[in-house]
Amino acid sequence: MQKKPKSINALMAYMRDVKGLNISGSGDKKKLRYMGYFHGYKGYRYHNNPANTYAFNSFDEVQAIYDFDMAIKTMFYPEIMFLETTFKNYVLEVILEESKSKRFADIYAKLLTDYKAYPIGSNEYKKAINKRMNLRNKVYSLISRDYGKRFIVNHYYDKDQPLPIWAIFELISLGEFGTLVDCLDQNTGKKVSKSVGIKVAYDRDGKLLPLIVYALKDLRNAVAHNNTIFDTRFKTGKVNLRIAKCISAETGISNITFESIVDYVILISFMMKLLECPKKKILAFIRLFEKNCEELRGKVSTSIFNTIVYTDTRTKLNLLKKYL
Repeated sequence: MQKKPKSINALMAYMRDVKGLNISGSGDKKKLRYMGYFHGYKGYRYHNNPANTYAFNSFDEVQAIYDFDMAIKTMFYPEIMFLETTFKNYVLEVILEESKSKRFADIYAKLLTDYKAYPIGSNEYKKAINKRMNLRNKVYSLISRDYGKRFIVNHYYDKDQPLPIWAIFELISLGEFGTLVDCLDQNTGKKVSKSVGIKVAYDRDGKLLPLIVYALKDLRNAVAHNNTIFDTRFKTGKVNLRIAKCISAETGISNITFESIVDYVILISFMMKLLECPKKKILAFIRLFEKNCEELRGKVSTSIFNTIVYTDTRTKLNLLKKYL
């Protein structure tokens, strides 16, 4: 027999009587409604994995983590959007210069040839070929999907003209953009890397930028879809160690693992620095994160705080500011 869904009062009673949380009254009820029992309490009662449940003393601590998560999502959003737009513009400049064409078909044939770097028939060769073909299929699928829905697609197709690469960049996601950069031949990949300020010493094969894009893609999607980010549970896989090695070599910051959200603050700040953003803008981003951390510190127990804001966070941020 299917259980009857619990009312908001019953959920509060469950949290109070079974989970031991101090939650009661119209004020707490309003807060629970704002965050949601399933999206809020169920999502913020653990760190990274449901097996790592917090020992909350009160509902206020749940609220504090929720507020911290919302604050850092608000903080991250404009900077991630900035990096996504800027990366696309830098890559666009290079591929237009290298291909001498705005047609995706020409760029696909001339520049998206990373597979040629591997022995024919090898696993790497097959993976690269599949990645390249999947990208092509995805691009044409997006064009087909958006015809009749987006002016930019209709504008070119109704004139019997192919959609130019800059219009395609408006259609593809950040992850698909990362795949496109990953498929570039090594020479073009290295030119892209140099254009965004990455030193050759850290990127001899031109593959570091797509790795960075893949790392930021998961965070970007989580922020855009209002998913939980404070404990980096949004990661769909391990962040490539080459990113950490590059940042560590330049900044002196060690132990960059992307298991703590501060490492994403470092990555974004590092890329903003390479792209020659004003120092004041980058420092304001870092200080806002510090402010959010300090507000969280005053609202949760030390043990909970240290699982979210690792003990080396202050050292990392001080080194980052020194680097800037």
